[in-house]
Amino acid sequence: MRPAPRWLKFGLAAAMAVLLLWQGWYLGWVLWWKWVNPGTTSFQSQRLDEARQKNPKAELKRQWVPYDKISVHLKRAVIAAEDDKFVDHEGFDWEGIQKALAKNQKKGKVVAGGSTISQQLAKNLLLSPTKTFLRKGEEAIITIWIELLWDKRRILEVYLNVVEWGDGVFGAEAAARRYFNVPAAQLGAEQAARLAVMLPAPRRYERNPYSAYMNGRTQLIIGRMGSADVP
Repeated sequence: MRPAPRWLKFGLAAAMAVLLLWQGWYLGWVLWWKWVNPGTTSFQSQRLDEARQKNPKAELKRQWVPYDKISVHLKRAVIAAEDDKFVDHEGFDWEGIQKALAKNQKKGKVVAGGSTISQQLAKNLLLSPTKTFLRKGEEAIITIWIELLWDKRRILEVYLNVVEWGDGVFGAEAAARRYFNVPAAQLGAEQAARLAVMLPAPRRYERNPYSAYMNGRTQLIIGRMGSADVP
């Protein structure tokens, strides 16, 4: 058996080096954000670019608030709506993923994702929303690092401060003021549940936040909030 050509060995080594550097860049950001609050996320940058194509002076509405300044009702509502096993899993809800795959197969299209809060955060912080196998692979790796290096409290704090809650609206504080004219610390149970219901498609749901669907889902989430474990 002939040995592999030198150029092939060199090419494989170079590709591995690039891959390690790329992953190291992601890891560096995850380590940095363990202690330092993110400024602008990848997803926010994309939304801002889209907005400035229509209005060059467009700005995002966002204001960081610490974990203790976010209503416990919102924490419970988001966990109940998005990831009810949040405090127990290590980044992935395998049962939820299986259910989502079965649902998508039945419908013949993607109608459910099964992503945890940690996975959503990994995507929002560093990746694009495009649905490709490469992006999902990167998302999985970043999710593992986040779960290994951060505690659940930090994960939920960052998520609630960077997640999209409407057209140009990011984070719990901006959302609470945009929809209810109160700070995030003062959100009541129903207000929190209504915000949590918006998360899968906030720019769509903000057009009719009191639709029959939104009202029904809000009541459902209120019923689940009591059993939601919060870090």
